[in-house]
Amino acid sequence: MKTKPELELADLKLIAAAAEAEALKNHWAVTIAIVDDGGHLLWLQRLDGAPAISAHIAPAKAHTAALGRRDSKVYEDIINGGRSAFLTVPVVQGMLEGGVPIMKAGQCLGAVGVSGVKSSEDAQIARAGIAAIGL
Repeated sequence: MKTKPELELADLKLIAAAAEAEALKNHWAVTIAIVDDGGHLLWLQRLDGAPAISAHIAPAKAHTAALGRRDSKVYEDIINGGRSAFLTVPVVQGMLEGGVPIMKAGQCLGAVGVSGVKSSEDAQIARAGIAAIGL
């Protein structure tokens, strides 16, 4: 039997604070979502001025990154590359850049999803959050 690390509330707070700081530093109004390895929502934070729809998109991006154990941008690239049939994949909804898995020693602990600005900026915020826990 394997032993695997998991996110704790203290980790969520560090990730969220660092992601928020990155967003505020750049004057970006976003929603930040953090999920566990099964894509279940653990944290949702909508900054002032973030579009209402971002509260739906950010968790979807995080869910996709956690279940796929890869950046949600991978799926966006597959679709943009012409494989539109990929849109029919069950359960996967956030197939846009901005979802980043939280990986440690080859294990997925969860993911961060961000929505509200350009997708590359969403991913930048997510990565800043994850970096706060040393990953």
